[in-house]
Amino acid sequence: MAADLTFHGATRTVTGSAYLLETGSARILVDCGMYQGPKMEERNRQPFAFEPASLTAVLLTHAHIDHSGRLPQLVRNGFRGKIYAHAATVDLAAVLLADSAHIQEMTQEWANRRRKRNGLEPLPPLYTAADSEAVIAQLSAVGYDKPFELPGTGVTVTFRDAGHILGSAWIEVVHGPARKRSSVVFSGDLGNSPAPILNDPTPLASADYVLIESTYGHRRHEDAKSKEELLAEIVRTTVARGGNLVIPSFSVGRTQELLYAFDGLQRAGKLPFVPIYLDSPMAITATEVFRRHPECYDEELRGKIEAGSDPLAPSNLRISRTADQSRAINAAPGPSVIISANGMCTAGRILHHLRQNLWRPESTVLFVGFQGEGTLGRSVRDGAREVTIMGERVSVRARIESIGGFSAHADQDGLTRWLFASERRPERVFVVHGEVKSAFGLSDLIGAKWSGAGYVPQFRQTVRLEPAAVRALEQVPAAPPAERVRGFKTHGLELEQRARSLEAELADFLASARVWADGESDRDAAASGSLAVVRDVLGRIGEMACESASACRQVLSRVPAGRGKKLEERQLVDELGRLGQKLKKRR
Repeated sequence: MAADLTFHGATRTVTGSAYLLETGSARILVDCGMYQGPKMEERNRQPFAFEPASLTAVLLTHAHIDHSGRLPQLVRNGFRGKIYAHAATVDLAAVLLADSAHIQEMTQEWANRRRKRNGLEPLPPLYTAADSEAVIAQLSAVGYDKPFELPGTGVTVTFRDAGHILGSAWIEVVHGPARKRSSVVFSGDLGNSPAPILNDPTPLASADYVLIESTYGHRRHEDAKSKEELLAEIVRTTVARGGNLVIPSFSVGRTQELLYAFDGLQRAGKLPFVPIYLDSPMAITATEVFRRHPECYDEELRGKIEAGSDPLAPSNLRISRTADQSRAINAAPGPSVIISANGMCTAGRILHHLRQNLWRPESTVLFVGFQGEGTLGRSVRDGAREVTIMGERVSVRARIESIGGFSAHADQDGLTRWLFASERRPERVFVVHGEVKSAFGLSDLIGAKWSGAGYVPQFRQTVRLEPAAVRALEQVPAAPPAERVRGFKTHGLELEQRARSLEAELADFLASARVWADGESDRDAAASGSLAVVRDVLGRIGEMACESASACRQVLSRVPAGRGKKLEERQLVDELGRLGQKLKKRR
């Protein structure tokens, strides 16, 4: 019997990995990840499109939240089976899910205060600490290269080393009757090789169907030597200017590789001796987990440890566990290196360090990993001159740098090297976990070698895994007109929400301004302060007007000439754009 595969996440985007494989004897969910970034995170509140209680098992490729972050919701909604993962992933998931639950609770508490001011009912957090603890009880540890059967299903599962982060795996699922066995491989996230600390990904031997990630499906990283030289140069120039080097970094994987690189550069005398602050309780705990799993180390790291050194603890490393220790960093004299989470700058202590350093021309912000669309990190990396951090507008005057070679993801060469190691061509290769440009770029490259093999699925698309069915699949283009219109509607809703938020802020301001003015002896000072805030609000409205005009122009470009009142609408859109530009200048 042929299996069905449904793509419940990470299609034409990077986060939210979740794939449902239905074999007839089993319903298997591979990953259950959270969406990240303001344009996608609303999906986290949508109910699952399947019944959690009906699942046979969950297979978890690794502990990163975009692959594991909705497991607490899955369990709360009725899933009672086992969640299979590598032993190191089990340990890391306990850390990451507990931290994620804390963030959900704190973020929703803050959001509910604003909802209350706007006359809206409070919303519960996505999940709580108790929900994340329930997941841990259902985790079941497995090892690499040790096939096991899901009880009573005839389905065999094997975890292979993916080399992405500690405990990461690509997973092979084999099902069907003895003479008609079929294999489906889920790449998870593949590691960037060669890289220190962990082993390189185990090559793909063969498979009938493959799901491959495409985070960097359209580009190549710097080589290992170049990335360390770039890091050393950025440290030296920032210290020479008297600034801080702020590095947003994921707590698991990226942080440990950075510590390893700093240790090596320090020992080689290539860095000035300045404090390196690790300001992320989760990263500190994750580093301790790393030390408990030497079975995942590569030969180079094992050799250094056997020689008596600790490459994950440079001599100038300063650990900041408490909030007071974190605050003290920005009060410390002299230049420093600050490594803090999270890597996309969507939450965590990194926000405080960005607020303290982005406006300083002597400081540098260095990105060493992928920045999802719509995230603060992406805005800063792409050249925003001003950003909002915790409700405060901050000018971007610091130097902004990026080093792709520290990414824990394979680049285009690494992805194709892993895939093309297969002894035979798969029936179809489904390209997932990548933004549109990356996914289609990798799919085209796969198709150039294996004609017609690459395919980029859509959200919640179901595919019958049999040769005739997958060969008949027609590729849906990256952005057909209807999809652009849907995207515009979504954009419009976002603008409406932002407008309501601005309206609430303005109402709050006016109320407080009245109190301030009534008690202010210097009415001129009060009026001056009031006008400054009004100008700021008008400027924000202007920015939204400009964004609206741009979105409208995209939609109108798809409307044939002479259709309806296109000319009249174009004139109104241009007028909206001019008004937006005028309002922006009031700031």
